[in-house]
Amino acid sequence: MNVSYRQPGVVLTDRRFTVPLDHDDPAGETIELYAREVVAADKAGQGQDLPWLLYLQGGPGFGANRFVGQQAWLGRALKEYRVLLLDQRGTGHSTPANRQTLPLRGGPAEQAAYLTHFRADAIVRDCETVRREVTGGAPWTVLGQSFGGFCTVHYLSTAPEGLATAVITGGLPSLDAHADDVYRAAYPRIERKVTAHYARYPQDVERVRRIADHLLSHDVVLPSGYRLTVEAFQSLGILLGGGEGSHRLHHLLEDAFVRTPQGMALSDAFQEEVQGLLSYAGHPLYALVHEACYGQDHRPTAWSAERVRGEFPQFDAAKSLAGDGPVLFTGETIHPWMFDCDPALRPLRETAELLAAHTGWRPLYDPARLAANEVPVAAAIYHDDMYVDTAHSLRTARAVRGLRTWVTDEFEHDGVRAGGPRVLDRLLGLARDEV
Repeated sequence: MNVSYRQPGVVLTDRRFTVPLDHDDPAGETIELYAREVVAADKAGQGQDLPWLLYLQGGPGFGANRFVGQQAWLGRALKEYRVLLLDQRGTGHSTPANRQTLPLRGGPAEQAAYLTHFRADAIVRDCETVRREVTGGAPWTVLGQSFGGFCTVHYLSTAPEGLATAVITGGLPSLDAHADDVYRAAYPRIERKVTAHYARYPQDVERVRRIADHLLSHDVVLPSGYRLTVEAFQSLGILLGGGEGSHRLHHLLEDAFVRTPQGMALSDAFQEEVQGLLSYAGHPLYALVHEACYGQDHRPTAWSAERVRGEFPQFDAAKSLAGDGPVLFTGETIHPWMFDCDPALRPLRETAELLAAHTGWRPLYDPARLAANEVPVAAAIYHDDMYVDTAHSLRTARAVRGLRTWVTDEFEHDGVRAGGPRVLDRLLGLARDEV
């Protein structure tokens, strides 16, 4: 039963769908998907006549945005579309996959086998099942942010007949790079972002060195049970990929220590904010299947980010502290130690090991089909995007027939949120050849 209700300027309807866990076995086990339909309040009476726009969230592992009213890009979309905000399988209200639910599958081997069905290929087949139900078979427009853009490129590769238009923001993947190639390109980008942060806030160099030194000499366990190692602290650099991230990181660092009867200690306020930033309790799939997003051609990812990090010794905090150089942050990378530090991930450590060793990954993209693409498609590519390599994105853009790009340094990876209606309006215009 679909339930409708109102927020300022919009009418929302909760939608639920049943899809196969394995689309190659349609008579087998099923899972539930949740999506929120959004229609502008002044168009609610004509909602059935509006074309559909499907939003695919970044991640993997995050449910769709929970907007209030017509926030961010949604207001622009609602001028001409009914919008479907899909919680991709395993996220949000869609049959969640986490440390509490995965044991229902059995042990680590059964859990890992289950999670092999949570990549872009399964998500797109979910979308096609949902599309046939909600549009009556008519194609829809898809907006893919970050990992949602990866899904959109897979959509163009396998089911372009389902797409009227495709719009991608910060999410053009390499068509053939192994995870190792992705991270070899990523670490230099991350270093550039850290260098830029320290140029903006030079006082943070010493603050970070002091925190890192404290963590190397103390066993710090946050109130949630998260073990804050120096590597975990460095991973706060994930903030630097967002438009306000450098400023947020600076404000976090400036109040790190407090004087206590036992001496200087990390403050409660600092610890509280850090555990919220580092915990994967709300999005464990990000940690579990992040590297699997790059798995293709039956090659294991084998903890790629951790292995490749060894090729960049400048990220070793202990070595930095032994000299007088800055301690570098990391970010947008998943490591095996996270499954030791984070209480939300600890029970899933063996499952993660099995996924890292998995060799059954099939190709996600079809270069020949993309080269013959006929779907109007436009993509925002953010110059020196910390999360998605610009060179990889541009190479893919050239491989997709008719794809139009907007390359900009006005925004970071979260440009579709920060730029809101303007970003979506420009990309829809590009796709329609109106710009």
